[in-house]
Amino acid sequence: MKRAIVIVLDGCGAGAAPDAAKFGDFDYPSTLAHVWERAGGIHAPNLIAAGLFAAAGVKEAPASAELSGKGVRYGRLQEKSMGKDSVTGHWEMMGIHTAVPFPTYPNGFPADLVAAFEERIGRKVLGNKPASGTGIIDELGPESQATGNPILYTSADSVFQVAAHEGVIPIEQLYEFCRSARELCVAPNNVQRVIARPFEGEPGAYRRTERRKDFPLVAPDNLVDKVGNVFGVGVIPELFGGRGFRAVRRTQNNAEHAVMLREAMASDARMIFANFEDFDMLYGHRNDPAGFAKALADFDSVFAEIVGSMTSEDLLILTADHGNDPTSTSTDHSREYVPVCVLGSGCAPKALGDVVGMDSVGATAAAHLGIEWPHGANLLKAGGV
Repeated sequence: MKRAIVIVLDGCGAGAAPDAAKFGDFDYPSTLAHVWERAGGIHAPNLIAAGLFAAAGVKEAPASAELSGKGVRYGRLQEKSMGKDSVTGHWEMMGIHTAVPFPTYPNGFPADLVAAFEERIGRKVLGNKPASGTGIIDELGPESQATGNPILYTSADSVFQVAAHEGVIPIEQLYEFCRSARELCVAPNNVQRVIARPFEGEPGAYRRTERRKDFPLVAPDNLVDKVGNVFGVGVIPELFGGRGFRAVRRTQNNAEHAVMLREAMASDARMIFANFEDFDMLYGHRNDPAGFAKALADFDSVFAEIVGSMTSEDLLILTADHGNDPTSTSTDHSREYVPVCVLGSGCAPKALGDVVGMDSVGATAAAHLGIEWPHGANLLKAGGV
């Protein structure tokens, strides 16, 4: 059985996109290259061989023609959709083009939306402003813990985030608050994602728990629907509202994702779609290039194991959904090209250069699976063979 494996390294951008300035990125972000430079190199021989760093312009990390007997093709993809976030990026990979940006709230959410949310949940909210998730919990956590009022905040992305202490607002109640927000967030306030952000601990020592849950807009028809019974790892099924995915447990960090990916590789799934989020969540958003570099080195052994377990009928696509340069002054996502590495037993080695459209990921997976799909370029043919 032919199988397509798509692995997304969240936030691992490969250089400023031509339209980066339109998205507020004036400082030439280049996530992978800058992390490599700041670390003085990264011990990730398998990612190097696959072309991940070569795609990002790191001359000290040339790609190989093959890795564990699999041919290597590598390059960069330029996003067509209007966004620089996980939902927009993953949706485009599967053939959904977001032509109109989702609304963002640099000054907080409008009063009528907040009032409607407060009425639905029966209590006031704190915050209502753009903020770092850990920062606003440190700032408003004590008051939230004392009053039972949740914290509402956003970021540069189209997100409506609700944080609450699990000892004050039980997790299922927080999820219910977020379901209410999802129902209220319709056009013109059609926020892309409502996110539950539970935390625990005491003032000065709060910690976000691993029971985060995303409530995105319903995804339009896409390749996941066409394939069906896809094995999703991490946040992926949530980004598509679960439709088209088999039921598996939600994993919350790179170590857990690695365990689930091994289970996926041992399953009968025709398509595996995984997201490794720690690069973005723990290191990009916290401007921690050293942690980012270590996470890449740690993932290298996971990647080697997956490549080593591939059969001759498997095709693996390694990519990213956006950038998040931890060496910049910003803690937000960055509008960047994303790297793409394609590996398979029958894959002719090739440097692909720059290809327009992250939907090439879905097009390549569909071609390998023998599915007719109208969106994107087949990277198995792009640039010649």
